[in-house]
Amino acid sequence: MKPITFSCEARLGIPPEEIARRILDLDRWPDFEGYGPLPGIRAAAFEATNPEVVGTVIRVTNTDGSSHTEEVVEWDPPRRIRLRMGGFSPPVSRLATGFDETWQFERAGESTRVVRSFCLHPKAAAARPLLRLVSLLLRRAVDRHLRHMQDDESAGGRPATPREGEPRRPGGPDSTPNTEHPR
Repeated sequence: MKPITFSCEARLGIPPEEIARRILDLDRWPDFEGYGPLPGIRAAAFEATNPEVVGTVIRVTNTDGSSHTEEVVEWDPPRRIRLRMGGFSPPVSRLATGFDETWQFERAGESTRVVRSFCLHPKAAAARPLLRLVSLLLRRAVDRHLRHMQDDESAGGRPATPREGEPRRPGGPDSTPNTEHPR
């Protein structure tokens, strides 16, 4: 069955190898805030590791209590990283067999063009309309996440105040300072 696809793009002031390092820093994953009813990430933990990184599996717990796994299926930080999401808990387990996420990098001077592409694989034709809605929310969440990464780089850390209409982020003015920022 044909997947539902989309991509998001940003320019970041850090090299691809640093972006890759941050992807493996699981303390950074809760910066993915979700969008609307699409949950953000509460926590991530290694379920299996591999020194070559490919084959590493990360268990993700979302802010709504749902969970899934992300397996590194390609690890070439100067050019590309691919993750395979699966093992979804309901309700996503009823809609999709898996999601593929690809991070593509193109270095240009002091910045890196980052393109995050997704393929969402419907479980059945009947699930496709709801999975399309999930893809729209996921696209907005990924766009927001990339904006946060841009803001974090230009501010030298996390933004001091949230954007209008967005919840307070860890490390903001009402919390203990935190120099780490998520994936």
